Amino acid sequence: MYQDEAAAPDATPVPGAAPGSTDVGRLLVSLQLTDSAFPSGFYTLSHSLEGFTQAKAVDRDSLPALLHDLLRHGVGPSDATALALAHQAAARADWAAVAAVDRRLHATKLTEEMRRAATRTGRQLLDLAAEVFDAGLLAPYREAVAARRAPGTQAVTVGVVNAMAEVPVRQAVVADLFAFCASFAGAALRLRLTDHRQAQVLLRHSAEVIEETASLALTRSLDDLGATTFAADIMSARHERAEARLFAS
Repeated sequence: MYQDEAAAPDATPVPGAAPGSTDVGRLLVSLQLTDSAFPSGFYTLSHSLEGFTQAKAVDRDSLPALLHDLLRHGVGPSDATALALAHQAAARADWAAVAAVDRRLHATKLTEEMRRAATRTGRQLLDLAAEVFDAGLLAPYREAVAARRAPGTQAVTVGVVNAMAEVPVRQAVVADLFAFCASFAGAALRLRLTDHRQAQVLLRHSAEVIEETASLALTRSLDDLGATTFAADIMSARHERAEARLFAS
């Protein structure tokens, strides 16, 4: 069972213990997976922001509202929910349930570029995680992806990796939501919708929404998984056919 956040400090680490076997170890796993230097491919995604920019449907002032809407109605009900469900299933070694979550999440992504982005970053993360963490623990999911029983989406992969590293599910969901926000802010910088200082303000002002979104994601079932960000889907569909694109999504 995972330790509660209010639990006593770690005991002295056991030599040879897994990287996530202490509170600090689990925190370090979260930090590594959400670091912008971790080559998962997130830096190539704008999460539909480039489409909104091309349509002149977002500006500096409306940027926070768009991010918060994507969290509450897009990433939260879809990716964050899938991450939580996959984490819980992987923790009990229910690989059929992990694959079911993966297939459901993939099916709910309505545009080709969103599906492609999710699986490209997911499979890249899965391959690298097998080198960085314990390849044996990840083997059942890697085999399912290789056999095409599971598509290998980013959110489900993150859930599995965190579960195998013994990172608590809430911490894993919150960390991945922050990674999404950091990626969104980075895209806004490259699209000249903000500057470096205001990007940090944007991230800080998203903290309460991240907490709210994570709490709701942890209560949903597989039947509840799916986004309702139809404007973002439209922007993504238009982005697929744009003559010039800086981002893959």
